[in-house]
Amino acid sequence: MTALTRLLAAREAGIVVMLVLFYAVVGAIEPRFLTWETFRIVLLAIPLILVAAMGQMMVILARHVDLSIGSVLGFAAIAVGMIFRDVPDFPIWLGFLLAVAIGAGLGLVNGLVVTLFGLPSIIVTLGTMSLFRGLVFILSGGRQVDPNHIPPGLIRMAQTSPVGIPWIVLIALAVAVATHLALRHLRVGREIYAIGSNPPAARLRGIRVVPVTLAVFALSGACAGLAGLLYAARFGYVNPGITGVGFELTVIAAVVIGGVSINGGTGSVAGTALGVLLLGSVTVALPILGISGFWQNAIYGAIIILALVIDRSVREGGFAHLWRRGPA
Repeated sequence: MTALTRLLAAREAGIVVMLVLFYAVVGAIEPRFLTWETFRIVLLAIPLILVAAMGQMMVILARHVDLSIGSVLGFAAIAVGMIFRDVPDFPIWLGFLLAVAIGAGLGLVNGLVVTLFGLPSIIVTLGTMSLFRGLVFILSGGRQVDPNHIPPGLIRMAQTSPVGIPWIVLIALAVAVATHLALRHLRVGREIYAIGSNPPAARLRGIRVVPVTLAVFALSGACAGLAGLLYAARFGYVNPGITGVGFELTVIAAVVIGGVSINGGTGSVAGTALGVLLLGSVTVALPILGISGFWQNAIYGAIIILALVIDRSVREGGFAHLWRRGPA
């Protein structure tokens, strides 16, 4: 097998092809889409999704799903935002730690209910999605944290850094790199793949299924909590009625588009990152093309279906296989 054939057989090949075609078509229609300024806007659109997608990817790899991440994001954002409002000198770095801890705690609640009662994660997290969202309104009293209460230093993290790339982008990339290293080089990473591939066999091999399941839900919550503070940095306010609403669908779409099997056990950080990049590009392209934002969910759905079709083809032998086989 040649290097080119191996490249075409990779699961990430489909999303790369989609990205190239998307940029080519949109760039041909509207050349200003292919400018550095537009790409910078894309970069600012993806950090929240990328961070949360790392946690969601690990949950799906373990053959579960977490629908509560949007509510976890909103809860962490509003909780830390209220602290910034009431304690003006509260350190930003401590705010990050607190957001991550809050998210991890809420994620652990999901994991405990799933493991202790043996319930489907999709049902459990559907319930906690509403529960945590209700707690957001109870905690905040329905009032948003206004821009004048968000620390200026936090807002600057979405604008610049010593290397010219906004801090929130660098943080998201660091989370992605750390996730890749953990999945590829740590024991828990191998156990996540093993559990997702075959849960009964994983138990027979002595893999700690319950602790690993608790860990992936806690990590998913931690990533969502971190994304909550990045949201405050990116938008400069936190509104309990809109912060994180529908966010879980975007993140799951990015993960699935990136080649992570919904049946667990298969997927990569690189593929997920590419899926996030595609969704971010679509979001930025719509207004440039003059397309109403109401089309966004429909376009996301079409991309998901196309990604699943491409994924099926790749699993049956990759694009190289399709090329050799030719038309039916």
